[in-house]
Amino acid sequence: MTAHGSDPLQDQAVGPGDGRDGRALADAVLPPDLSAVFAAGRSVAIAESLTGGLVLAEIVGTPGASAVLRGGVVAYDTELKRRVLGVDAALLAERGPVDPRVAREMARGVRRVCATEGGEAAIGISTTGVAGPSADPQTGTAVGTVFIGVSSARGERAIALNLDGDRAEIRAKTVCAALSALAEETVFLDQDAHS
Repeated sequence: MTAHGSDPLQDQAVGPGDGRDGRALADAVLPPDLSAVFAAGRSVAIAESLTGGLVLAEIVGTPGASAVLRGGVVAYDTELKRRVLGVDAALLAERGPVDPRVAREMARGVRRVCATEGGEAAIGISTTGVAGPSADPQTGTAVGTVFIGVSSARGERAIALNLDGDRAEIRAKTVCAALSALAEETVFLDQDAHS
């Protein structure tokens, strides 16, 4: 998922047919194997907008999910992104809900929202974008524009996707991308722990 030579904490852009490592991610329709995520035992929290709970459903549908999944927030409405997840109001007013900074803040916010006595969730993943059939009414952002937010002790990053397909296909590809980002962040955290 990370482009050759890029820092994994830097925002990334991935599109269909772009010829980079991320091409398979943008075209993915089958979710990745989450066994390594579950084996690592790090707590996970999910914030969703355009996927409307599909990422959570995919995780919950996998045996072993209760070992890591703290919970999640479906913040489809822009106001909920601010009120529940703590996304900056000025950012939302200026950029709208489909923006890499919004994705990062959603991922950071859901870690906090899903905190327990043991602390914040170790990994926060978020989805925001435009599944269609029309461009975003607030900003005019094109159909297929998607951002996956990732937050952990390593910091925050966003993965930009430019997806093709109808509404259902864009949402399914987004779920796969979010789960791939979760698996990738688990690997990064494991590498950090062993270095």
